Order: sequence, then C-alpha cells, then structure tokens
Amino acid sequence: MSEILIVDDEAAIADLVEVCLKNEGYQVHKFYNATDALACLERCEPDLAILDVMLPDMDGFALCQKIRQSHLFPIIMLTARVEDMDKIMGLTLGADDYITKPFNPLELIARVKTQLRRYTRYNKSETAAREPEEYDFRGLQICKSNHKCLLFGEELSLTPLEFSILWYLCERRGSVVSSEELFEAVWGEKYMDSNNTVMSHIARLREKMHEPSRKPKFIKTVWGVGYTIE
Repeated sequence: MSEILIVDDEAAIADLVEVCLKNEGYQVHKFYNATDALACLERCEPDLAILDVMLPDMDGFALCQKIRQSHLFPIIMLTARVEDMDKIMGLTLGADDYITKPFNPLELIARVKTQLRRYTRYNKSETAAREPEEYDFRGLQICKSNHKCLLFGEELSLTPLEFSILWYLCERRGSVVSSEELFEAVWGEKYMDSNNTVMSHIARLREKMHEPSRKPKFIKTVWGVGYTIE
C-alpha cells in the first residue's frame, strides 16, 4: 500500500484529498503545517507528497526544497497560485507536478497514480536485465541500478525525474530528443504545446551539473528541435 503525505493548512481541502486517496486504497499522513510534516518524515518514508504553497509556518516552495535535500519521492504542488512563474519555481525546486485550486478530484487521483507508476517503474523496472545499467563518458557516470550519477567524481543529488531525463538522453546519445518525446517518455502523459515542464527540469539539471547556460558541455539545446547529449 502506497503512503501519501498531504500538507495543506486548509482543513477542508486537506480532508477532501485525504478522503479521495483513502478511497483509492492509499495510506495518508495529513498535516496542516510544514513543521509537523517534516517531523513525520523523520519517522517514515512516504511514496509521494502533495504540498500546498501557502502554509502558516513555511513557504511550500521552501518545504519542497527542504524535502529534496534527503528524499527522492515524487512531489505534487497543490495551490491556488496560478502564475506561470510560480509553477516554474516549484518545478525548478524539485516538484514533479503542479495542480491549481480549485481542482477536479479525479484529475488529482490520476496525476497521483501517474507519478507513482513512473516512480515505481523507475525503481523496479521489469526490463532492467535487458537494458544497459551504466553509461560512462567524458567524466559523466550514471548508473541505473543504484540511482547514482557522478560528474568528474562528484556525486550529483538528482530527483527521480531528473535522473530519468538524463538517463533517457544518455540512451539516445548523439540523437536529438524533442521536448514532446522526452515529456511523454519520462512523465508518461500527453505533451501540450504550452508545456514548459521539460525546459524547467532541464534548467535545474544543468544547474546541478554546473553547466554554463550559454555553452553547456553535456545537455545541449538544438533550437526548434529539442535536446541532445553529444
């Protein structure tokens, strides 16, 4: 049974999400502030977290960033803030998805299931025995079996999504991968033309790899086409 962490100071919203998730068979840890949620993470490891942005004791973006320091499970931001920059910020800080209020409970459940499927598929791939387990070139070492990535001997702290993006590009090294292909392969959802999720995650990945934005050494942008690792 998957365990889900909910952090939202609006009791009515938190209770609604809890009921929806429990009806799907998930175990829920519900809190109305970041402090109690962080204390919970010291005792257990959930499979996914749903975080509100506006919390009484800590900004939800800050909470997301703090969680990412030591946890790799998927994070969905659930908030009334609809500005594009807020979405980009959440994704850049390590969130995997972003849902605005008011929301459709069925859509929320669908997104939770998608994130859990991707996370589970990544960690317990049935085809792992038929796939390469490691790539090593030009100082970049990435190993699928232990989820480790080293750049010139320094271990990079990557989220599952970031790792999946880098792994997918390494698998297709030398080829240009479109944003549409990358999104549908990693997120498992239909790509929308206005979707800037891939761009945000690539930017965050480059930052962790200490890549200069204008002349990256590894993940290069082919304008109007997509991304490639050479």
